[in-house]
Amino acid sequence: MNTNMNTNVNTNMNTNMNAGINTRPAIKTKMMITTAMFAALTCAATFAVKIPTPATGGYIHPGDAVVILSGVMLGPVYGVLAAGIGSMMADLLGGYLLYAPITFLIKGMIAFLCGVVYQRMKKTGRMHHLAVGIGGMLDMFLVAGGYFFFESFIYGLAAAWMSVPANLIQGASGLVIALALYPILHAVPGMKV
Repeated sequence: MNTNMNTNVNTNMNTNMNAGINTRPAIKTKMMITTAMFAALTCAATFAVKIPTPATGGYIHPGDAVVILSGVMLGPVYGVLAAGIGSMMADLLGGYLLYAPITFLIKGMIAFLCGVVYQRMKKTGRMHHLAVGIGGMLDMFLVAGGYFFFESFIYGLAAAWMSVPANLIQGASGLVIALALYPILHAVPGMKV
C-alpha cells in the first residue's frame, strides 16, 4: 500500500511538473504570434490609409490607434516590439528610411508607456477605458514632441514646428479609434494581458 501511494504521488507530481513545463512555451509562442499580428496590424493601419501633409511631406494615418492598443493588449515589453517594428516597417515600405529608427523609438516608447499605465490602473481596479484614454493622450504628446525633437535636428526648428499640428491630429485620431476598438479587443477570449 505504501508503494502504491508513492507511485501515485510521483505520477501526480510528474504530471503537474510536465503540465507547467509544457504550458510555458505555449504561452510564449502565443505572445510572439500575437505580437507579430499586432506588428502587422500596425504596419497595415499606418501604410494603408494615408492623408498627406504637404507642409512636412509626411502623412496622417490611423496606425497610432494600433500602437496604443499594442501596449494596452500586449503589455509594455511585447507592445514595444509590435508598435516599434510595425511602425518602422511602414516607414521602410513607404520610403521614409530616415524616419524608420526614429519611428521605432517614438512608437515603441508610446506602447511601453501605454502598457505601463494600463497595467498599473488595472491593478488598482480603475476604469480600463480611462487607461486607454491616458495612453492616447501620451501618444499625442510623444508623437508631436518626439518628431518635433528629431526633425529640429534634421530640418531646423521652423520646419519641425510645421509638423506639430498634423502630429497632434494624428494622435487625436489614434486616441478616438483606440477607444472605439478597445472594447472589441478586450472581449476577445485570451487577449487580456
